[in-house]
Parts: sequence; C-alpha cells; structure tokens
Amino acid sequence: MNGVFLLSSLSLINFYKSVKQFKIRCSSLPKTGVAELPLHGGKAPRWLFSRMEKLAAGIVEAVVLELGEDVLLARLSDPFWFQAFSCVLGYDWHSSGTTTVTCGALKSTLDPERHGIFIAGGKGKVSRKAPSEIMTGCDFFNLSSEKSETLVYSSKMSAKVDNTAVQDSYQLYHHVFIFTEKGKWCVIQQGMNPENKYARRYHWLSDSLESFVCEPHNAIIGEKETTRVLDMTSRESDEAQRISVDLLRDSPKKLKNIVKGVKKPGQSSLSDYGLEVKKASLLSTLQMPTWINWNVIRAAYEFQPKNYEEMLGIKGLGPKTVRALALISEVIYGEPPSWKDPVKFSFAVGGKDGVPYPVDRKAMDESIEVLKNGIEEAKVGNKEKLGAIRRLSEFVPPDFEW
Repeated sequence: MNGVFLLSSLSLINFYKSVKQFKIRCSSLPKTGVAELPLHGGKAPRWLFSRMEKLAAGIVEAVVLELGEDVLLARLSDPFWFQAFSCVLGYDWHSSGTTTVTCGALKSTLDPERHGIFIAGGKGKVSRKAPSEIMTGCDFFNLSSEKSETLVYSSKMSAKVDNTAVQDSYQLYHHVFIFTEKGKWCVIQQGMNPENKYARRYHWLSDSLESFVCEPHNAIIGEKETTRVLDMTSRESDEAQRISVDLLRDSPKKLKNIVKGVKKPGQSSLSDYGLEVKKASLLSTLQMPTWINWNVIRAAYEFQPKNYEEMLGIKGLGPKTVRALALISEVIYGEPPSWKDPVKFSFAVGGKDGVPYPVDRKAMDESIEVLKNGIEEAKVGNKEKLGAIRRLSEFVPPDFEW
C-alpha cells in the first residue's frame, strides 16, 4: 500500500499536527510558485496507477465540459488544487511522486481531440522531449508556426529560469508543459536536492505571466526556507539584471579584468571574494564561481542581448555565469540581487493567524468545490467516486476551523 493516501487512523487535528503542514496559495501573495516534497524511491504499483488514470480522466473531462480548458489549466497551476487532486487519485499527499505520478496519469489518459488539451514532457529523459512533443501537439491543433515557436520558447524559458535564474540547489528532473488549442499553457516542474532529500515543485500559468524574468511563477507552497538563494527573478533584482546585461554587452576583456584584477580591501581579486565571504560571513551571498565559460561570454557579447530575458536565453549561459554577474553587480556596483528564497509560507492550512499572509478561504473553497463537482460528474463507478470523495474529505475536512 506504499504511496496510497491512508489517514483513517488519525484524527483530523492530529493529522495536521503530525505532519509538516503543507502550505496553500493565497491570492494576496506575489505571484511566485514553489512546492517542497520529500523524495520517495520506487514507483507507483500498476494496480494503483491504472486506477489513477481512470479517475484522473473522468475528473478532468468533467471539469473541462463544465468549466472549460482554461479553468483546468488554472487549477493545475494552483498547488493546493493539484495536491488535493493527487490525493483524490489515491497518492501519498506529501511524496515527491505526487508530481511525477499524477502528471504521468494525466499524460497517459488525456485525449487532445476529446479534451482540447495536450501534455508534453515528463520525468527524466522524457522531459527533454518536451519541445518535439509540443510541436506534435501544435500540428494536431493546427496552430500557426509563430504560435508553435512561442509555446516551445515558453517551455524552454520556464525550465531555464528555474534552473539558472533561481539558484536554490534544486536541479530540475521533471518538466511537464500543458497547453490548449487556443495556445494557453501551464507548467508543472520539479527539482531535486540530493542533500536534504527534498523535491521542490514550480507552477507556471500563461494567463498570469507578465515576464519570464520578473516573478513569473503562479503560486507558492513550501516546507521550509533555504538560506542564500539567488533569485534573479525577484523585483529586488531589477538593477542587478540591468547591470548583468550591460556587463555582457561590454568587452569580454573588461569583464575578465573585473573578475581577476579588481582589488578590494583585504582581498587579492574578486575571485577571492566568495571564499572570504564564506569564511567571514560578511554577506549572505553565494560563492563566486571558480570557473567562467569565456566562450559563452564572447558569444553573448557578439549577440548583444537587449534585456535580461534575452541574456538568459543564450545557449550555454548557465548558473555560474549568472551568479558571477550578480556578484559583480553587488560588490563592484553596489546593486545587490535578491538572496531570499522565494518560498513565502512558514505555516500551512495555517496562516489562520494571518502570518505570513491570511488564508484566502474563498479561493480555497472554490478549488475544493471544483474538484468535488469533478468527482461527482466523472464517468466512473460509484466505488471510485465514493473513495475519491472520502480521500478529499480527509484531505480538507469541511468542518475544520481555519
């Protein structure tokens, strides 16, 4: 029964006290999105996964028919709804497999012809097939070449941002890109931290996206904050972004001189700065990279990026270069980037005391109502419906005092 959501032996109050309470999205939050989940090995047994597929297809079809494709995308990009949806299907509520198995069930059962939705990507090597699979979906929907290129770009940039612009020690290993025949999309991707054995999930939604490099995520939940996270997507990093672009547009020789030759009190060069900071705890920054790909720097100089998004999209420009430019911005030009983890919550269903943000009860109730109606309207047997409703009630009890 590993992976199955079983809570019948716990009272609801003890349940919320006995686990590290999982955080929900509030509409009052800045639009960023992360979820952290403990890594669990193995995979879902076939008997469970086949039932997840059947129920997932029924619920999704009911939601699409009743509310439309856009609402389904919005719900999938809401970490609270996604978590509840996974539990309803029968999966462990706080496992890293919540993401990979639920998305796998969706991908294997959704029919673009019947549902008007296409899913590309997945876990591990499958995630790298997302661009080609997106093109397959675009051909099916008969989308223009311009729209197809935009969708592929959105998939690549969302992954580049969470691997490079947000440096939180979680390496992406799962990327799913879900889009409709109208060209609207959402992204659910997950990264792994091998040291703390947690996974972190990132949610994106095209409807709420204003910029790929300025707080682009849709919602946020998290187990705990990580210290010294470089977040170049924060509004606090605007000036650091501008300086980073200016540095790459200038001569590579000048940038190399800054890295190797600029003297500061008590240090021989900027390259030594990271080590000194680490020893003396002078600033809460990440260490200066010991190696920079100067071939990429020269390629960026020849390309002359107009803005940070163009800079980030340069092939081969990775986390080390981004971190080096951010550190130069702080040390030499006095414009620090944000070193704060984008995780915003410290208490789950919690926040009932208004810290750090008041719970958006209306949004939460709407999410549960959509899921509940989807279960009731799903074309599955009564046994599956009753089981799903029971798991939903265990996950979010109707009489729980928020």
